[in-house]
Amino acid sequence: MGLFGRSSSTPATTPAAVDPALAALTGDYTIDASHSSFGFTARHAMVTNVRGAFTDAEGTLKLDGSDPSASQAAITVRMTSIDTGSADRDNHLRSGDFFDVETFPEMTFRSTKAEQLGGADYRITGDLTIKDVTRPLSIDLEFNGTATDPFGNERVGFEGSATILRSDWGLTWNAALEAGGVLVSDKIKLNFDISAIKNAG
Repeated sequence: MGLFGRSSSTPATTPAAVDPALAALTGDYTIDASHSSFGFTARHAMVTNVRGAFTDAEGTLKLDGSDPSASQAAITVRMTSIDTGSADRDNHLRSGDFFDVETFPEMTFRSTKAEQLGGADYRITGDLTIKDVTRPLSIDLEFNGTATDPFGNERVGFEGSATILRSDWGLTWNAALEAGGVLVSDKIKLNFDISAIKNAG
């Protein structure tokens, strides 16, 4: 079942039949922040990984079961909510050396394209804006299916990841190590686990 795009095995000249289960997903969804996570992993001092997350985010999904490629996603993250388990490190990340949250309080992602890679695997491409820099980002996602929770909410779930170079967004602060190398890696892995609730009506 394709969510964001038709299978490449479908001949271009043959209209693709709409899967009834897929068509039932059509609608607007609100991301449930309390059951979603927006995390990241960075290499620290060349020897270990530091993991963190943004704990205050909101977003919407627009799923189109009749034309899955028309589906859209929009996410806004409040940068003050960064949490790596260390108050000193979090304050440094909020400062002008990194995110400068007083000037740039939000990070945003707005999708521009979606494609099916096969089965439940998809790739969503969009514009990621950090501080005053906007660059394209592709996120590989797995569609985890749908469920109706005990409160009657219709939910969809996705999980995925992407790897970026933070320097592409102007995040270049670093410190050299005596033994060589740098304190913080340029390569950052982003991790997403998203649960969204279908809007009423």
